[in-house]
Amino acid sequence: MNTYVTLQISSEGAKASEITNILLGMGFKATLGGHDFLYKWKEKHITPEKVIAFVDKVQKKLKGTGVLLQFTTIR
Repeated sequence: MNTYVTLQISSEGAKASEITNILLGMGFKATLGGHDFLYKWKEKHITPEKVIAFVDKVQKKLKGTGVLLQFTTIR
């Protein structure tokens, strides 16, 4: 299962490189194309609750950066 993140970065917020470093530190990989970052789940059985808890962690890490996030999780 994969979770993709698409970002909208504000000129008034943190730099793209700072946001990238945070996400890479959380286990994301930078991608090209329809999404900016990819998180590959190691577990086989991922529940919606686990995804929501993970999104909460990402939001907490990026709080105050001014970035807008869009998450898509696909089996």
